[in-house]
Amino acid sequence: MTSTETLIRALADRAELADLVARHSLWIDEGRYDETDRLFTEDVVVKSPRGEARGIAALIELVRSGHDTYVRTLHSKSNLIIEVDGETATVRAHDIAVFVIDDKTEALAAGFHRYGARRTEDGWRFDRLVVTPVALTEALDRAL
Repeated sequence: MTSTETLIRALADRAELADLVARHSLWIDEGRYDETDRLFTEDVVVKSPRGEARGIAALIELVRSGHDTYVRTLHSKSNLIIEVDGETATVRAHDIAVFVIDDKTEALAAGFHRYGARRTEDGWRFDRLVVTPVALTEALDRAL
C-alpha cells in the first residue's frame, strides 16, 4: 500500500471504531438488541459492576437485567482513544449515563469503557469490554 492508502485505511478504521462506540450507546438506550451482531462478536466477553457475560445471549441478559429496570437511559461516550494494531484494536472511552428511575427521580453514573475489537469479514466488532465505574449517585430529584 502507498502511504496515502495506509493513511486512508487508518482513518477508515478509526471512524468505524468510533461509530461502534456511538452505536453501543444507542444499543443500550434504545434496546436495539436485534443489532447486537453488528457491534459484538459471538464470543464477546464483558466485565462490569453488574457481572460478567460470555457470548451474545449472556451479554443481552446482563444488560437487560440492569437497564430494563429504568424508564429510560442516556449514555454519552467521549474522549475516545483508539489504538489499531493490524487486525485488532483497543478503544478507551469515558461514559456518563443518566438513569431515569421514574417521573420524579434519576441517577447519574460515570466510568471508563475499555473495548477490545477485531476486524471480521463484516467489519470491526467488539470482542471484549471492561466497564470500570468512577461514580454513581443515589436517586436524585428530577427537575425536568
